[in-house]
Amino acid sequence: MRPVGARLSGMFNVPFLRRVAFHLRRISGQIDPHFFSSLVGGLIAFVLIAAAAVTLVEGPATLEKFGRSLYWALTTALGSGDSSYVATAGGFLVSWLLVLFGVAIVAAITGSIVGFVIDFLLKEGQGMGAAGFRDHIVVCGWNSTARDLISELKTDEYHSKVVLLHDAERNPAGGGIYFVRGDPTNRDDLQRAGIAEAAAAIVVPTETTNEADMRSILTVMAIEAMAPAVRTVVEVNNPAHAEHMRDAHADEVLVTSRLASHLLARSALYPGLSELVTDIVSGGEGSELYRVALPDDYCGLSVDELSAKMRSDHRATLLAVSRSGIAHVNPPSDFRLSPGDDAVVVADSLGTLAPLRLEHD
Repeated sequence: MRPVGARLSGMFNVPFLRRVAFHLRRISGQIDPHFFSSLVGGLIAFVLIAAAAVTLVEGPATLEKFGRSLYWALTTALGSGDSSYVATAGGFLVSWLLVLFGVAIVAAITGSIVGFVIDFLLKEGQGMGAAGFRDHIVVCGWNSTARDLISELKTDEYHSKVVLLHDAERNPAGGGIYFVRGDPTNRDDLQRAGIAEAAAAIVVPTETTNEADMRSILTVMAIEAMAPAVRTVVEVNNPAHAEHMRDAHADEVLVTSRLASHLLARSALYPGLSELVTDIVSGGEGSELYRVALPDDYCGLSVDELSAKMRSDHRATLLAVSRSGIAHVNPPSDFRLSPGDDAVVVADSLGTLAPLRLEHD
């Protein structure tokens, strides 16, 4: 049986509740909590006194009468009480006082709640809120790469929540992406993006300059300091900075210019290769690139047996086998699977296979 906390998480929109809690903490330092406690306490006391007074004035002074009077006093304070409940001069006096002061107190409390809701909506729209997600992907920075990768993430079979952390007045990613306005090198802004509970972080340079690479290095260092278990993937402008990214403990570094030049060279030698690679990595018709965990009963299979099993059971084409962090592309026929191995495949859908959940190195 699922624990109570897990069942409650399924019943409520937990990210939304966590955002509300964030804004409550944010405004708690700007207001006097004693003011609201006094309002609520005063309303409760006023209702109780009014109910007791009406019970004594109208009679009979019984517990049942007090219960009905308590309900009448509460509804009267909320502006919807039954005016025919009282018939004596004393009862009318209590009713007028209750309407005058009770409704005023309720209005003050309602105004405070409405003010919080308006502040919540405004801050969320300006990117000043907190994501509240778990196991999501945080994209730090914005450029054409970020735009394309977010589009790719939206089409993935295993939909992941995406949070964009970028210093801009509006959300450049559009709908469906939670926007946090801030500096990716700032700890508070990273915390609002939920970096400590994210599955991965993607860092992209906002400009094609060396200075942008330096900021990416600072971003990686900030992420590693706050959440070393989060997998970091970084795009680099200058190939000379790739080693510095690895020194900052980035898990994967992508030099887009180097990748493009290699692909262009191979396409010049073998026509159509660029379209094929683009189709595979972008989820073209009938093909999607996956890295998958292999079932335990696959251990001991040769690469030819694994390839045949992938085709027959999952309609997947084997590209490589990864062992201890080393990718074996097109391994020899005598290569046999060991516990912990995983595979890179091209498939239309994973089906019964599961995507590999990588741990931080």
